[in-house]
Amino acid sequence: MKAQIRFLKAKLHVMQEELDSVVCECSKKEDKIQDLKSKVKNLEEDCVRQQRTVTSQQSQIEKYKNLFEEANKKCDELQQQLSSVERELESKRRLQKQAASSQSATEVRLNRALEEAEKYKVELSKLRQTNKDITNEDHQKIEVLKSENKKLERQKGELMIGFKKQLKLIDILKRQKMHIEAAKMLSFSEEEFMKALEWGSS
Repeated sequence: MKAQIRFLKAKLHVMQEELDSVVCECSKKEDKIQDLKSKVKNLEEDCVRQQRTVTSQQSQIEKYKNLFEEANKKCDELQQQLSSVERELESKRRLQKQAASSQSATEVRLNRALEEAEKYKVELSKLRQTNKDITNEDHQKIEVLKSENKKLERQKGELMIGFKKQLKLIDILKRQKMHIEAAKMLSFSEEEFMKALEWGSS
């Protein structure tokens, strides 16, 4: 009986040690669970911050997309204006070729205007290339684009002033031609009148 009691006490002692070990292990796991919960919370907060960043970036992308579309519209308008100017230049050039040799100075001005038109084509090409990359560029590139557009508008105004001057010059040349033709007609009339007088006196 005493041996059985000692056996049971020994077994109880072992079970107590095992229980203490289990309690200790549970405490460690509880600490680990709390640590994992803290990490999960941090991850969730980080996820929220990342989501806000993504939303902000999407807003920026939409903003650059709108700017890109506006720049494209301006490019199309400039292209149409340039085409119209080129047609006018070609028309003035044909008129210029039909004028007298004294119009050589005007021909030089016209060639300069054509060179300016070629410069506009190069500027438009550069502007289109800039527009393709505008979604990946910052506000500074957009300011450069606006400056380039202003430059083109100013050059266009200068070119139109040149056209008006050429039109005035062509008008003056036409008037000179009409005066010359009128003088020739008057000269022929005087010769015929003198011949009629000579015929009448013979």
